[in-house]
Amino acid sequence: MIDLNAVETTTLQRMLLQYEVEQFLYREARLLDERRLEDWLDLLADELHYWMPMRRNIKFGDWDLEFTSAEDEINWFDEGKDVLAGRIRQINTGVHWPEEPVSRFEHLVTNVEVVDVEGDEVRVNSKFFCYQNRLQDEVNHFVGRREDLLRRDPETGFKLVKRKIILAQNVMLPKVVNTFF
Repeated sequence: MIDLNAVETTTLQRMLLQYEVEQFLYREARLLDERRLEDWLDLLADELHYWMPMRRNIKFGDWDLEFTSAEDEINWFDEGKDVLAGRIRQINTGVHWPEEPVSRFEHLVTNVEVVDVEGDEVRVNSKFFCYQNRLQDEVNHFVGRREDLLRRDPETGFKLVKRKIILAQNVMLPKVVNTFF
């Protein structure tokens, strides 16, 4: 016999977790769009691993060769919180040439999927679209997916512990990539 109360409770807990995760990711996107980079930094765990591998064109079946590795190859990003904090300090000086004049960003986050829960850590997959406009006609579009590890935090709801950013494109066309994903 199935305990319907237990099933309803589990379903409600999953729905609540899904909602909390989505709200965290939406708030993160809003902070980036509003250039509140110091506030965004507060959402990151001290031991953060923020990683964007490069993507290769491969032939069918060579799936293990599609992305560069974090351990022994060059990546678009392979940073910790300290490096991100340094990038933010540099941008906030007002003399950071790729951001003078400042860019306008819009981050869209969608297809949020809670993949796994282990204790206070939640594995989350999502898709993103990031629009960047600088000057009058310099426009960049970034499309991809993210694999995140979030940890519950009493102050911010969650802290971002790991983020793997996978761009759909394999060639970066912008002159400078000063975008946070």
